Amino acid sequence: MTRHHLSRRLMTGVPLAGLVVLGLVPASASASGDAGTAQAPAPAVEATGAALPYTEYEAEDGTYEGELLQSDPERTFGHTNFATESSGRESVRLDATGEFVEFSSTVPTNSIVVRNSIPDAPGGGGIDATISLYADGEFVQKLDLSSKHSWLYGNTDDPEGLTNNPGGDARRLFDESHALLADTYPAGTTFRLQRDADDSAAFHIIDLIDLEEVAPPAQQPAECTSITEYGAVPDDGNDDTEALQAAVTADQNGEIDCVWIPEGQWRQEQKILTDDPLDRGQYNQVGISDVTIRGAGMWHSQLYTLTPPHQAGGINHPHEGNFGFDIDDNTQISDIAIFGSGTIRGGDGNQEGGVGLNGRFGQNTAITNVWIEHANVAVWAGRDFDNIPDLWGPGDGVEFSGMRIRNTYADGINFTNGTRNSSVTNSSFRNTGDDSLAVWANRYVRDPSTDIGHDNTFADNTIQLPWRANGIAVYGGYGNTIENNLISDTMNYPGIMLATDHDPLPFSGQTLIAGNELHRTGGAFWGEAQEFGAITLFAAGQDIPGVVIRDTQIHDSTYDGIQFKSGGGAVPGVEISNVTIDGSVNGAGILAHGGARGSATLTDVTISNTADGDVVVEPGSQFVITGGPASPADGGRAQEAR
Repeated sequence: MTRHHLSRRLMTGVPLAGLVVLGLVPASASASGDAGTAQAPAPAVEATGAALPYTEYEAEDGTYEGELLQSDPERTFGHTNFATESSGRESVRLDATGEFVEFSSTVPTNSIVVRNSIPDAPGGGGIDATISLYADGEFVQKLDLSSKHSWLYGNTDDPEGLTNNPGGDARRLFDESHALLADTYPAGTTFRLQRDADDSAAFHIIDLIDLEEVAPPAQQPAECTSITEYGAVPDDGNDDTEALQAAVTADQNGEIDCVWIPEGQWRQEQKILTDDPLDRGQYNQVGISDVTIRGAGMWHSQLYTLTPPHQAGGINHPHEGNFGFDIDDNTQISDIAIFGSGTIRGGDGNQEGGVGLNGRFGQNTAITNVWIEHANVAVWAGRDFDNIPDLWGPGDGVEFSGMRIRNTYADGINFTNGTRNSSVTNSSFRNTGDDSLAVWANRYVRDPSTDIGHDNTFADNTIQLPWRANGIAVYGGYGNTIENNLISDTMNYPGIMLATDHDPLPFSGQTLIAGNELHRTGGAFWGEAQEFGAITLFAAGQDIPGVVIRDTQIHDSTYDGIQFKSGGGAVPGVEISNVTIDGSVNGAGILAHGGARGSATLTDVTISNTADGDVVVEPGSQFVITGGPASPADGGRAQEAR
């Protein structure tokens, strides 16, 4: 979703010196700037975010020989800024043979994920490269790296204006490589990623590493029928779409009880959907219904496409891509991976990278333990009413859990078109190209007076490094909840945003933001002229009533901790309680823009280490803040609202 905002704030703050970058996830590696010095492990963050099956290690917290990359105080984005796009705003660059990143594991592992950046090809399109993995000094294997899905170019903040053709500034610089290892390594193993002589990329930048002990493949349930019975063959490189579609259709028709995707790599070059006998248009395919699809585990049963959607001739779902599933109703999908081949969002001829899971989703739909990567959008839940009015209906009670969303060009999961009573829980998101999670109560519904996105919940999720837009956003609706999420390192937008741009249906009732923890969120965008807080409320044209923000920690925000942004509407009666704001590097603790209207009451709010003041209401603002912050225990300034 393209965003055009109405207000502008000039930077007035100055950076704080000596600010400590807080640990994001359990960390075990020693930290040093050279090979010989160790520091204590970073503290674990507990009780907020997803219960992740992997443990994450920051490259800069390990022992390394290489160049430490650190972002500037403004965390400038969009100008080939590697450190800004790094977790914790730091990473390690390896340029010479023998340079390495090394760390000791705290858990047993038989898999590895490496978030990295290697150069683009001179003419675009990416390169393939390797880096060498060692365990306790013994060579394990080469890890395959690629830049085919990274490196977007252009000076515009409009995502449809970016290109894969090299030239000028670049962004979306990182991607990930993953591998199952032949052996399981115990806790305490020393792992090293090293540039050997035949690791020939011009540079390797290592940001973070995930280690996980992956369970063996699950066995086929007795009630399920394998796609191999319809002709699919694993790992042969041939397109298995026909067999996959036949199995799903058989389940939908009641001929089998469940579709089984066994262990293996299964190539899919067409969207799985339901043929429409009425042929109601190429963008209006009918989704699948009454289907159960199960796999052996997201590491084991993996669907993939080799053809970028905009290069796939004869594609059966032009708008939503050539991979994944179109879902109408009563569908359960679990324990698989869906790997797209997108490289861009909209640019170079207005081409898109496809959608992993799309459709109206209906009722009784649950998606569990599904890994989606290299899509334009991972999940788009909801159809426009005017697509196929006879089949329209909002997603109702849709459940997502255990999702692993990585490296998209637009949204992670977006609840739209009246989606209600639905949830995303215990899931992880990294490097999304728009909102990682969103409720968009848009107007493309049957009855705008009733078909409003409401009572959706985003809870216990871990969100990292959205390279464009928000960690979590809500645009209109009522009864929506953002609770107990861990959000870090947004490139340019808030960690959490409530807004009325994109012309949504109105906010009403209560919107709850509770129990969340935000690190290094907010940023500057739209020509770097607009600065966004860690939590931003933006009444662009309509009011945003009923907001409750409580039990929240905001650390090291790039600009303001909580920001009330100028717009045509008001934000009345905001309740802010038990909130800690520590470190607003280039902004205020709480800021109301000069054009903001509304009111907020502060109760048990602690603010410290701000560049521009603790509670600031700009001249000309009609926003009223009452209550004032408490005095922070560490001696930071406290300032009454004015």
